[in-house]
Amino acid sequence: MTGPGAEAREEIVLASASPRRAKILASLGIRFIVVKTGAPERDIPGDPLGTVAANAVAKGAAAARFAHGRRVLSADTVVSLDGRIYGKPADAGEAARFLRELSGRTHSVFTAVALDGEVKTAESLVKFRELSGADIDSYIRRVNPLDRAGAYDIDESGDLLVESFTGEYENIMGLPVSPLAEWGLCAKP
Repeated sequence: MTGPGAEAREEIVLASASPRRAKILASLGIRFIVVKTGAPERDIPGDPLGTVAANAVAKGAAAARFAHGRRVLSADTVVSLDGRIYGKPADAGEAARFLRELSGRTHSVFTAVALDGEVKTAESLVKFRELSGADIDSYIRRVNPLDRAGAYDIDESGDLLVESFTGEYENIMGLPVSPLAEWGLCAKP
């Protein structure tokens, strides 16, 4: 997959099957191939930064055997509120519970991005609207919440949930641009 102007840049391996991450890379003109690693994700209770860093590194290491000389980019994202980590929900019931708990509150979105094992992290804050049960049910019917940290995607009907945010929008999608720019993969945002 590639985006506009990508022909002049090296091709990297994206160790993620996330369509949101692929969308961000393509929009930046970064040439990449996708490798879904199947690396297990872990949860380090009370340590969202440690959780995302460990998972990003594990995904990158699992994809390295497919790199064939290309650089490997991997990432992991979690939502955190009151010391609790919200990863990907197991089912629609858990997704609804996550959204109820986040309703009307401000939470952190943490992402770790690793390039060949070097890790950088980002944090954004997201405030949810007060959500009714009908709002949550409608969102879950409209958006598949199962492959999304915290059971939501700001870029897909996020306006139904999100009142405001600070930090990088792309971080909330799962791949902050600032580390990519620091590594020279794209222009500075």
